[in-house]
Amino acid sequence: MTTAVYPGTFDPITRGHIDVAERAARLADRLIVAVAVGHHKTPRLSLEERVASVREALHHVPNIEVEGFDGLIAHFASRRGASVVVRGLRTTDSIFDELAMTVTNRRLNPGLETLFLPTSEGCDPISSTVVREIAAYGGDISAFVHSRGEK
Repeated sequence: MTTAVYPGTFDPITRGHIDVAERAARLADRLIVAVAVGHHKTPRLSLEERVASVREALHHVPNIEVEGFDGLIAHFASRRGASVVVRGLRTTDSIFDELAMTVTNRRLNPGLETLFLPTSEGCDPISSTVVREIAAYGGDISAFVHSRGEK
C-alpha cells in the first residue's frame, strides 16, 4: 500500500491545490493532506480553520485524509508510513526551491521520494499568498479558491 503526503499551509486552499490533491490521490492508495502550522509564514486562518477548509474542499475523494502537523515533513511522513511526498508546481521558478527541499527531505528520511505534479491546464498558477493579498484589498478571489457547494 502506497501512502503519500501532500504538505502545505493551504491558507487558503486554492483550485490548484485541489487539482494536485485529486490527481495525487489517483496515484496513491492513501493520500494524507498535511496542513502545516506554518511557522515561517503568518497564516490568515488558524490551523483548525485551514484543516476544516481542506477537509471540506476534498471530502469527495475517498482515499484522502487531512490532518494538521507541526514540524518537518520528512519526520511527519516517517511517522505516518509515507514513502512519497507530493509537491505541486505552479511555475518553473518553484523548481529550484523544490529540488533543494527534496534533497533535504531525503537526507532526513532516506527512501522518501518526491513526486512533482504541475497544476493542470486551466488552473491559475497563483499562490495562496497572492490570493490572501487580493482578499486583503477587497478583491474577488472566487476564481481562485474552493467555494462551498463545489465537489
